[in-house]
Amino acid sequence: MEIIFLIGRILLGGFFVMNGYNHFTKTDMIAGYAKSKNIPSPRLSVLVSGAMLFLGGLGIILGIYIELSVSLLVIFLLAAAFSIHTFWSLPPEQKMMDMMLFMRNLALTGALLMLLELSTPWVWSLAF
Repeated sequence: MEIIFLIGRILLGGFFVMNGYNHFTKTDMIAGYAKSKNIPSPRLSVLVSGAMLFLGGLGIILGIYIELSVSLLVIFLLAAAFSIHTFWSLPPEQKMMDMMLFMRNLALTGALLMLLELSTPWVWSLAF
């Protein structure tokens, strides 16, 4: 079961690392989208959120600074859910995608919060 947990950490953390990486390599595109959603200081917001995603995901993969890593990711996910994926304010033809992304963020938040119940250090982590 230890290997399954490690694979799960790599998949879950890798999802966030890759999204954080995208925030840095596609900053202008993502900032344009953030601007269209009325996010203040969209470029800075994209860079800060990219750091949150990247560092949080890396912490999950490596099994270090778990509480901080989960906190960074939960803050990002809830902020994005309620400020970017506001499906309730969209016309009917645009609701479905944002509702799916909103629900994905909530589901990932739940999965991350469950990690806080596991005893640390995790198996095969860099934590001591």
